[in-house]
Amino acid sequence: MPILSLGYLRLEATDLDAWQTFAGDFLGLMPVHAEGDESLRYRMDHYPPRLVVSPGAEARATAIGFEVLNERDMRQVAAAVENAGIKVTEGSDDEADERRVTGFVRFDDPGGNPIELFYGPVLDHQPVRTPHLVSKFVTGDMGMGHVIVTGEDGRALKEFYTEVLGFYERNTMGPRDRTVWFMSSNDRHHTLGVTSAPGRGRLIHLMVETESFDDVGLALDRREKYGIPLMNSLGKHTNDEMTSFYVYSPELYAIEFGYGGLRVDGQQPVYKITAGQHWGHKFFPPPAPPAPPAK
Repeated sequence: MPILSLGYLRLEATDLDAWQTFAGDFLGLMPVHAEGDESLRYRMDHYPPRLVVSPGAEARATAIGFEVLNERDMRQVAAAVENAGIKVTEGSDDEADERRVTGFVRFDDPGGNPIELFYGPVLDHQPVRTPHLVSKFVTGDMGMGHVIVTGEDGRALKEFYTEVLGFYERNTMGPRDRTVWFMSSNDRHHTLGVTSAPGRGRLIHLMVETESFDDVGLALDRREKYGIPLMNSLGKHTNDEMTSFYVYSPELYAIEFGYGGLRVDGQQPVYKITAGQHWGHKFFPPPAPPAPPAK
């Protein structure tokens, strides 16, 4: 499996103050951005910052970073991507240093989502200390968590990730014209989900997982404390068996905070689910946008 795991996520946002509250105070990630750094950087384990939020004119994902074993694997996967008709660009040394990796390449997937393949994370050997005593985030060989992205043609996305990048297909859900495909590159039940949506591909979902169910309850308390809008109440999924709740990020990404997700040993038979949850996960609509100022 050339792709190891989801390594990092880089975003641009219009309100960094809101993200500082959301990522640090609510999610409990460890802030490591220095004074004068225009970007917010957050660690969740021994790796370099896995979440980076930079100022931008609009909310968008600028990089979904997948880790590979070494430079040889990176170049082999990059060649496969180019053979599929997609242009691949090598990151500069300065860009790699800013990401705290040895090297990386970038390209857009068939939906237009910005993908980076990297190797050689640069470790600073400082223990991670998460605020609010989050016991531990589940990362390691399963990476940062999972994401879901869109594209005009969800099936084309699924075929690219399985046939070119080598992801395992785990399960599907939804009608044929709006199927969601769940895939993985490791023992996490799913590292990636893809589906169809109009327009250029975009990030719609990020999941982080903790080692203790108490962490989920404490995060629910923090959600109320910091006024983070709830998207789905506490519930348990049918595919990865994770107990979790969802909130809206400052730019209305669906952010899942969970515990107890399945580890799946390699490739297994594919199946379709007819319900997303065993129980719970009651949906709440997004908050209304602020009213324009009176003239």
